Amino acid sequence: MEAVIMTNTQFEEFAKSLKAIEERVNDITPADKEKFVDNQEFIQLMKISKRTAQSWRDEKVISFAQIGNKIYYKIGDIEALLERNYHRAYKVEARINIHPRVFKNTQIKAK
Repeated sequence: MEAVIMTNTQFEEFAKSLKAIEERVNDITPADKEKFVDNQEFIQLMKISKRTAQSWRDEKVISFAQIGNKIYYKIGDIEALLERNYHRAYKVEARINIHPRVFKNTQIKAK
């Protein structure tokens, strides 16, 4: 692997370029959340039945738009549904003492 040495000016220019790229990506991403998918795409994406999708609409679990018989969902609303129902796993770190006579206290620490 080769090391690259930059002057302070070069580094600042590089940082500005990265910031510009980040802003472009951030400008693109919100627009995707405003796009719509139809009911068929939604049930395939969520791996649910048509009846479950209907129940979620009836129970106001997910927002939707309807034009005639066609149902549409915003990608942002689908992401919001998943975020609302997201449960973060927690990790339990266990310190197990090998020899109980030497180490009298066994500690279990949750993070």
